Amino acid sequence: MSEKPRISRLTSIITLLQSKQIVTARFLAEKHNVSLRTIYRDIRTLEQSGIPIFTEEGKGYSLMEGFQLPPVLFTENEANALITAEKLIQKNKDQSFSENYSNAITKIKAVLKYSQKGKADLLSERIHFGKEKKQEKSSNNLMQIQSAITNFQVLEINYFSSNKKETKRQIEPFAIYSTNGNFLLIAFCKLRNDFRIFRIDFIKSIFILEENFTPHNMTIQEYFEKYVKD
Repeated sequence: MSEKPRISRLTSIITLLQSKQIVTARFLAEKHNVSLRTIYRDIRTLEQSGIPIFTEEGKGYSLMEGFQLPPVLFTENEANALITAEKLIQKNKDQSFSENYSNAITKIKAVLKYSQKGKADLLSERIHFGKEKKQEKSSNNLMQIQSAITNFQVLEINYFSSNKKETKRQIEPFAIYSTNGNFLLIAFCKLRNDFRIFRIDFIKSIFILEENFTPHNMTIQEYFEKYVKD
């Protein structure tokens, strides 16, 4: 990967700082194929231009809370990629996911340049993905589960297994992954006192309990290495 021109790199760093809570110098250096010393110089340049960047010793960089820059302008190819993704996600089985993504795309379109908006509308009309089996909406739980993951909320679910057996579980949601078009929830199940996998479209009801759990000190990769055998 070749090094980007400096102005392009500085713009990218600002975008990353706005999109993440904290960004490390090493991450930025690897992303832009430059040295750590170059990133340190870039950060100083941004600070000198008035961008309020905080340096957290041993952690990385973050923007001052509440600071906002004008909306980032998308290139035509970036806008086209978002429109295409919208068409794919509309076919997803989870209603809450497709609805929220469509709402987000509407807001993104609001910051497109006027000349891009007409092209985005045209492309949206000219993209079509053929029908597939079982494309109907079969769940409406994904957004609620994602919120519980990031807020460490205990959930009580009514779950129908593949053999139609119903159980009530209290779970600590950990992570989500997708396979064969289905969203799967990895969660610590209090009934089984261990991690279990739940198909999201088999969850028939969710109730958020007034209880928070201690975050599990494990990455999703470490989960797969420990619990999933080849």
